[in-house]
Amino acid sequence: METPSLAAAADASSCRRRSPLLTGLLRLWLLLGALCLRPGLGLYKVNTIYGDTIILPCHLEVPNDLMFGKWKYEIANKPSEFIAFRSATKKNVQYDDVPEYKDRLSLSENYTLSINNARIGDEKKFVCMLVTEDNVFEQATIVKVFKQPSQPEIISQAEYLETEQLKMLGQCIAKDGYPEGNLTWFKNGIVLQPVEETIVIHEQTNVDQASGLYTVISSLEYKPTKDDTDAQFTCTVTYFAPTGQETMRSESAVFEIHYPTEKVKIQVLSQRNSIKEGDNITLKCSGNGNPPPQEFLFYIPGEPEPIRSSSLYALIDVRRNATGEYRCALTDESLMDSTIITVHYLDLSLTPSGEVIKQIGEALPVSCTISSSRNATVFWLKDNTRMRSSPSFSSLQYQDAGNYICETTLQEVEGLKKRQILTLIVQGKPQIKMTKKTSTDGSYKTISCHVEGFPKPAVQWTSSGGVINKAKETKYMNGKFVSKIKIAPEENVTLTCIAENQLERTVNSLNVSAISIPESDEPEEKSDDNMENVNDQAKLIVGIVVGLLLAALVAGVAYWLYVKKSKSASKHVDKDLGNIEENKKLEENNHKSEA
Repeated sequence: METPSLAAAADASSCRRRSPLLTGLLRLWLLLGALCLRPGLGLYKVNTIYGDTIILPCHLEVPNDLMFGKWKYEIANKPSEFIAFRSATKKNVQYDDVPEYKDRLSLSENYTLSINNARIGDEKKFVCMLVTEDNVFEQATIVKVFKQPSQPEIISQAEYLETEQLKMLGQCIAKDGYPEGNLTWFKNGIVLQPVEETIVIHEQTNVDQASGLYTVISSLEYKPTKDDTDAQFTCTVTYFAPTGQETMRSESAVFEIHYPTEKVKIQVLSQRNSIKEGDNITLKCSGNGNPPPQEFLFYIPGEPEPIRSSSLYALIDVRRNATGEYRCALTDESLMDSTIITVHYLDLSLTPSGEVIKQIGEALPVSCTISSSRNATVFWLKDNTRMRSSPSFSSLQYQDAGNYICETTLQEVEGLKKRQILTLIVQGKPQIKMTKKTSTDGSYKTISCHVEGFPKPAVQWTSSGGVINKAKETKYMNGKFVSKIKIAPEENVTLTCIAENQLERTVNSLNVSAISIPESDEPEEKSDDNMENVNDQAKLIVGIVVGLLLAALVAGVAYWLYVKKSKSASKHVDKDLGNIEENKKLEENNHKSEA
């Protein structure tokens, strides 16, 4: 790159001699470098890259009577040094014996000088000289060489930094640059300025004596804080290039920051939110320092001395007595944290439990006692059906027999549930009641033997003619069933029902008249099956009645008026009802006398 900087007119650099001299004397004078007149010289500048070829145009108009051209360089306080000569007439080129430019020069026909493999030592003032018989013309050019340094890098990095300690963080180095570059440190993109006892920066510059290139080094001592965790440190080199000032940045470096523990925390590691007896517990103690503490002291309820352990401490198969305050601390006991652990428990005691055999009519007190760490929910099941209330037996019946389960849970504690079973067996000696009923068409009679007892009694029918094997039985339920036979006796007969279980044998007999003789029937007892149907019907009726109550309220006023008006009529009705009762009693007496 060329930049003209002229102090005078274009031809002001020429110097003329008015007196003619001999050619030989002129040449001698030129060789001696004696110039009698030298007005202010115009200067050109050439910027070049280190290692490139320097191109130096002469910048002089070639005169017609040119004899030869020469190039020289000048250094302050030193004599000029000629390096190249070219004859205008013989067209030959000669290079002076200058070691630093040996085999590096090339002078063209237009007197442009080329210097290959530019070096720092080429930063000189080069002068082009064109010589005629009576004139010498000169033009100077300043050469400036630039060399980009290597990308800066942070070397000798510290393994870690410690808070409150000023420590060497690293060195930023940029090698082989020219001119000398300038290094700057950054943290998270912000320039670091020296701060006493916190940020200390040392600069160093090394020059390669052979090449003249600069290596710049900047050492950074730094006192970090916790906030410097994950901070990115970089450095830049600012240098001059032919086009102006340039900057290169290093790769970022992140340093581990060591700082003391300021807080200790204890945690309970469990698979559930609540802890119950039998669970395993892991305590974790941690500190917020870096590096974190590796050992802690654990204070366990019931242990007289703290237990030294790593950050984890396990409790296996905990019991309710493990409830309490747990603490952990640094080994020097300077910092501590605590937590409360509640081990939930649930106890259930059923009295009586297991298999219990009682006799019908006996009393049986039943209690289910709960002990728990929280309010527990208790409910009863009978034969896997939930009961509305707990069982109470003042007089046991056969229907009271079954499997009773007392079950309790803690809703807030997952998996904490207890249950106990009472298997109640109600035993009784066989009880027999016999009834008879004539069919509607009078063709046969049904004799029923109503049997109660547990274990289930075996029933046998006999008559004066022997054992009867045609009996049919209803379903055995709640300790009751009915054995029935159908007969059409031609004469009066006595039937015997025998019921027998492990407790006793019971016998009952019934006289039955011949089929031709009318007799009064005894009412049959309703079986449990029939009772269930009746109960279902009763429930339906109750539902209907409840629905009708609303309608009854609407008709209340009308009904009250009706009752008031009907008082006199009701007196007559009472008299009629009395007469009916008297007639009924008379008819019964007549019937008994006929029998």
